[in-house]
Amino acid sequence: MSVKKKTGTRKSTSAKTTKATKKKVTKKAAGRRKATKKKSAKTTSTRKKVDDQDFLNSPFAVKKSLLKAMRIHGNDEKRQIAIDMLERYTGHDFKDFQKQVILTNFHYYVERFNSILDDSYYTQGSAFKAASSKKAEVTIIEFGVGSAMAALIGELLAVVQPKAVLFLGLCGAVHPSLKVGDFILPIASIRAEGVSRHFLPEQVPALPTFKVQKFVSQILVEHGHEYRTGTIHSTDFRFWEFDEKFKLNLIEERVLAVEMETAALFTTCFVSKVNIGALLLVSDCPLKPGGIKTKKSAKSVFKKFTDVHIELGIEAMADIAERGENIRHYHW
Repeated sequence: MSVKKKTGTRKSTSAKTTKATKKKVTKKAAGRRKATKKKSAKTTSTRKKVDDQDFLNSPFAVKKSLLKAMRIHGNDEKRQIAIDMLERYTGHDFKDFQKQVILTNFHYYVERFNSILDDSYYTQGSAFKAASSKKAEVTIIEFGVGSAMAALIGELLAVVQPKAVLFLGLCGAVHPSLKVGDFILPIASIRAEGVSRHFLPEQVPALPTFKVQKFVSQILVEHGHEYRTGTIHSTDFRFWEFDEKFKLNLIEERVLAVEMETAALFTTCFVSKVNIGALLLVSDCPLKPGGIKTKKSAKSVFKKFTDVHIELGIEAMADIAERGENIRHYHW
């Protein structure tokens, strides 16, 4: 009986020892797992920091950062200088600019804007002329002629953060089916001027913002105006009409018309995150005999067609302001 009692005691002690040992082993294993998990998390965190740092130091990220620093939307110092320049050049205070902007080369368009909108506020700065209507929520800027001035105003407008910009320009017809007074809604412009290469590589096309063109198209249709869509050619070569090689190239490109500002505007506005469209009016047909614009023919164009041009532009921009639809449908 005593032997059995001892044996039973040994068995009981052994069971307790085994249970305690298992508990100890389990606790150690749990500790190891916890330590491994912490180590793994720490390793993952360290790896993520290294990966993030590698990305930030990668050529792609460095280039993207440098490009952003060149643009008004990514450079506070440049933005402040641009605001100051825009105010000096237009005579407008920054607060007077509306979120819908019309661009033009011709003073008559500003005069017509002032006569149509009774609350128009007009100013003349050191380089440009501008007028704004708070009722219509539209500003018009006469910025001059040529791609260099177009690129400048395209950048400066970035500080206003406009909802939409519309260029009302004149162009010379290339396609034989076009005549004076026709409207062109360009879907692209060939970058044959010299300034846009400072903003984007040469292989990048100059394109308008689709939704701006869509709004303008709707206005044209509602008023029963026919229009053409296609590619145009932008150049800084003013007397191209006397260069046979240049004219042959236009025909080979299959462009509808030629002008001087659209490509620069499309390109600079794109990199500056400004939504822009263009409605061009055919003012002459230089490839036809006697078709080059003269002082006399220019007066005729302004008398017959430009009133409709500016009125359509005002209506399109006021319509965008009223509807409140988001124009830019992507971000980069």
